[in-house]
Amino acid sequence: MDDVDSEALGDAAYGIFEILLNRGLLARGSPLFARVEAGIDFEEDFRAIFRAFEQDYPPLAAALLARFGSEDAIYLMVRSGEGIMPSRTTQMYWIVEDNPAAGDIDVSGEKVGKWLIFSDPAGVDALWRKVRDATVAGDLGISAKVSTARPNPDSRDERNVIYIYTKDWSDEADVMRVRERLRDLGVTGRIGYKRNIETFAGEYADKGKKVTYYSV
Repeated sequence: MDDVDSEALGDAAYGIFEILLNRGLLARGSPLFARVEAGIDFEEDFRAIFRAFEQDYPPLAAALLARFGSEDAIYLMVRSGEGIMPSRTTQMYWIVEDNPAAGDIDVSGEKVGKWLIFSDPAGVDALWRKVRDATVAGDLGISAKVSTARPNPDSRDERNVIYIYTKDWSDEADVMRVRERLRDLGVTGRIGYKRNIETFAGEYADKGKKVTYYSV
């Protein structure tokens, strides 16, 4: 039981640390994904952020080091694409990227909804990069997330799924603006838009009811 608990704590610690790493690197000039994809060495910034993590959350930092062995191992794992590309991410179920201009809008709010794009694993990295970059540039919605290579017990099939969130499902003009932008990015097939209120109610398509609010 202790081994299971230690592994779970290490996983949770990694998720929290990566959030703080992303925030810290962004505050220092550029996001994590941009540095990794450009081949930039950010070890000095990484270690400074880890030192702050150790100081603020000693038990989580200890669990993280116990899980992965060393700071060097964590840094190399991140440099290889962990938390950046879906196909290379095995420590988290989701990668999330927010629109910086969206402010503090809560993606779990009842007015929020999302376009759902399903992708074969072979093509998800390229598609996610397009969606991620457009989200960060403010061309899509308030946030986006993609499922990763980590096996998820809640997954309904073998495909990856990308969510593109908009702030208000009743703002049809904005919802359709995002849909048109997705077409520009190459998402030309019919996709569905689901409101959070259906998600919260646990309503899914295999129950025989319509759960997409828009389908275009």
